[in-house]
Amino acid sequence: MNRRTMLVGAGAALAGVGAGVAAWRSAVGSMAQYDAFAAGLRDRLTPDLEAVVRYATLAANSHNTQPWRFQLEGQAIEIRPDFSRRTPVVDPDDHHLYVSLGCAAANLALAAAATGRPGETSLTADGDGVRYDYLTGAPKADPLADAIPRRQSTRAEYDGRAAPAADLAELERIAAMPGVSLALITDRARVKQVRDLVLAGNEDQMNDPAFMHELKQWIRFNPRSAMASGDGLFSAASGSPVLPTGLGRIALDRLFSVAEENQKYARQIDSSAGVAIFFGERTDHDHWIRVGQACQRFALAATSLGLKIAFINQPVEVARLRSDLAAIVGETRRPDIVMRFGYGPALPFSPRRPVASVIA
Repeated sequence: MNRRTMLVGAGAALAGVGAGVAAWRSAVGSMAQYDAFAAGLRDRLTPDLEAVVRYATLAANSHNTQPWRFQLEGQAIEIRPDFSRRTPVVDPDDHHLYVSLGCAAANLALAAAATGRPGETSLTADGDGVRYDYLTGAPKADPLADAIPRRQSTRAEYDGRAAPAADLAELERIAAMPGVSLALITDRARVKQVRDLVLAGNEDQMNDPAFMHELKQWIRFNPRSAMASGDGLFSAASGSPVLPTGLGRIALDRLFSVAEENQKYARQIDSSAGVAIFFGERTDHDHWIRVGQACQRFALAATSLGLKIAFINQPVEVARLRSDLAAIVGETRRPDIVMRFGYGPALPFSPRRPVASVIA
């Protein structure tokens, strides 16, 4: 082989690598573009109603399905369920869907007040949604409203630090909601009991083909698909690598390990400062919405205090584990939401759909 032949061969090989890199980038998109997309969704709050709705949509919601429709009528905004975005396997009674409406309602009330629209939140007349009636007044500054664009469900290991007692008391105060009880767990023995139930629930779910099929429909494996859909569980937001969609689905089917997932959850929970469990007084739409308002306010307060949160709802979603979870804090009612909290890193934010697509 002479030098010319070697150089031609090397050039061809590099061209092939370059073509492969270009094809990969085309398939997955750019994280820089995605970060700009996510930042635009979380841009500063302006006085227009569309911006208020945009802030409302930054609320927590199950599988990031964003199961809501906003109706603007006079000096009222209603949040209605979008049943086309149900997740019937993980959420057969629409519990999470109505909790998600409550989370959006909490954001809506804060953003509206911050733009000079103080008002009151209530259940709609048919009991199937949330209504916010407002007046025109002076803008109301609130650190919770400021925290809306910074809040995220941070699925990462935290640093193990304990939260100060004063901050725990502040979390309880801000999350207080009529008809909702909050149990804060910071002692390691009970945190481990919660952890063991999360692992048991995770194993049940991961071994359920119907659950996995539904979950797969909502995973967005790369920036391109996350931006295109504006919804779903973006892999990078949980610290997973970005992959072309087809390859991501193959990897999920062939390389996924229940044992490894449980080890990851165990490390994450063990590194947390504590766990919060929310209970509604009754199992109806009204109280599920109230639970959503309480847990969203808790998450915003945590964000304003420099804490991260992440949902660990497996013991709520697997019905056989609910009573065991409730018993850890001496409750007999159905637990509604479980989240861990602590000090940790920021991860990429989850996507959201355009505001125009959620306004009826």
